[in-house]
Amino acid sequence: MPLTAAVRPQTADLRGAGHTARTGAAGTDVLRIVTDARTPVFVTVRADGRRRYSYWRPLDSATGRGGCYAALPTAECDALHAAGRIVLGEPIADPDRITYRVSATRAPAAPLRVLPERARAA
Repeated sequence: MPLTAAVRPQTADLRGAGHTARTGAAGTDVLRIVTDARTPVFVTVRADGRRRYSYWRPLDSATGRGGCYAALPTAECDALHAAGRIVLGEPIADPDRITYRVSATRAPAAPLRVLPERARAA
């Protein structure tokens, strides 16, 4: 089924407006979950534009908790996306929603340090 512009969200729609690049404690927790390769994180975008970031929380045999999907704070996830800290993968379209895999971006490599000309000659 081809996606129409009315159903397919644009990148700007997902990023929202007015989000800052700063991440608080909730943003740090979200990044910790997203960077864990054992925890696939997804964002589901409904036809009306509502977004829900979630991941599967495995069952913890010690506490008996888990074994369910857990939602992540949408505002924090949107702020991380706007700041370029997380990216969305290829869309998977259903009739009433589109789902994207969420992954963390890699930190840019540190720039190479170039020695001054006189230090190289010595």
